[in-house]
Amino acid sequence: MTLPDDATPDAMWRARRPVSAAMFALVVLVAFESFAVTTVMPQVAEVLDGRALYAFAFAGPLATGVVGMVVAGAWSDRRGPGPPFAAGVVLFVLGLVVAGAAASMPVLVLGRLAQGLGGGVLNVTLLVVVARAYPPVLHPRVFAWFSTAWVLPSVVGPSLAGLVADLAGWRWVFLGVAVLVVPTTVPLLGTVRGAAGSAAPDRAASAPAGDRAARRVAWAVLVAVAVLALNVAAQLPAPWSQAVAATAALGAVGAMRPLVPRGALRARPGLPAVIATRVLVSGAFFGAQVYVPYLLVDRDGWGTTASGLGLSTSALAWSVGSVVQGRLGAGLPSRTAVRLGTALVLAGVTGATLVTALGLPAWALVAVWTATGAGMGLGSSRLNVLLLGWSTPADQGRNSAANSIADSVGAALALALTGVVFVTAGGADGYAGPAPFVGSFLLTAVLALGAVLVAGRVGVPPTERRDALTPSGGSAGGSAGSAAPSAPNT
Repeated sequence: MTLPDDATPDAMWRARRPVSAAMFALVVLVAFESFAVTTVMPQVAEVLDGRALYAFAFAGPLATGVVGMVVAGAWSDRRGPGPPFAAGVVLFVLGLVVAGAAASMPVLVLGRLAQGLGGGVLNVTLLVVVARAYPPVLHPRVFAWFSTAWVLPSVVGPSLAGLVADLAGWRWVFLGVAVLVVPTTVPLLGTVRGAAGSAAPDRAASAPAGDRAARRVAWAVLVAVAVLALNVAAQLPAPWSQAVAATAALGAVGAMRPLVPRGALRARPGLPAVIATRVLVSGAFFGAQVYVPYLLVDRDGWGTTASGLGLSTSALAWSVGSVVQGRLGAGLPSRTAVRLGTALVLAGVTGATLVTALGLPAWALVAVWTATGAGMGLGSSRLNVLLLGWSTPADQGRNSAANSIADSVGAALALALTGVVFVTAGGADGYAGPAPFVGSFLLTAVLALGAVLVAGRVGVPPTERRDALTPSGGSAGGSAGSAAPSAPNT
């Protein structure tokens, strides 16, 4: 729907409400599948006698997702988001069906690999759709919806998955999502196809050469291999665990370098700093989060259900933080939101370190981790806004892929390195003191400090400059970043 340049943000949002609802539903289903699989996988591994492949069933989709992100980014820039979106849906549904019908663990893992590939494609193409179908003034609101769509399944997903598994069997955790994804995507097809035409790039000038695209896919495969190695490093005996983790971490960073904007590893101002902040803050949050319920169980004797309280309150705070930044919109500059968000993450991770080291009560850990979730909700959504603000139609796909890769690799690096620290400090032998947890939290606090230092370099993109926020500036109804070129990319 075309609206005049002076249309209010509320009017523009109402015009896109059906598309927003469809994207919200799709993200909810993808998120639910993620949390549901975590719940039922122990039962699946027992039924299919697949304990040896248990870890790979989680690490594999993360690795193939990186490849899917790169392929979708290049494809979206050349042909628009329509074709890769359709391919991503097909791969995701096919993976669900294969996993749900699997008679052995290797077949289930094969389905999970297809899910990861399709999920990586969907993640990138949805960002491109937002960039081309929504004006910049609505981007904070869209990403607030996306965050909420991820938070809801984190609260109800595990319980619902357990209920489905008990009543209908674990296979329907996969097959049920597959059945629901198909009708959910139908309302999006027209918008996705239209997004290609609304801001179509100059393909002759912007499309990467075939050999260059092939090289990017090859680098993505190397990143995927390094991510898999990182996920198994902590399972190896010392000193092999440290050696494999260090080698894989260096390999992941080196292979990621050609896939992100030039200068990202040095946090150059603008788009490179946005990507660098994403790597650091994702690593800090997700690297520490897995040890919050672990500590509540080991040290404080909480049950499995109760130990999830810290994660649930953090998820709800993430949603609240995201809704707040969406409500404030242009009244809260994205650079300010990212600074506040990363500062809250640093305060929360540092607080978790101190709570653990000083032996403070469990409620204190829940409280500081709730604040950490609020920081992620505030900062993470605006990192997406900044990403689109620094992008042009010619590189929205590539930059969206870089953003998703930064998220995945940052989390994988932190999880692997904290795992090595935890095991090296004696955490694998049962609770014998706070040292393993303190070491892991401290490492993520260093990453959070890095995010705070880099956050000030994300800059003010063309879409947030004063002349772009007025009707005469012409950006209110256009695509993200169309007013100026983005930072150079490799």
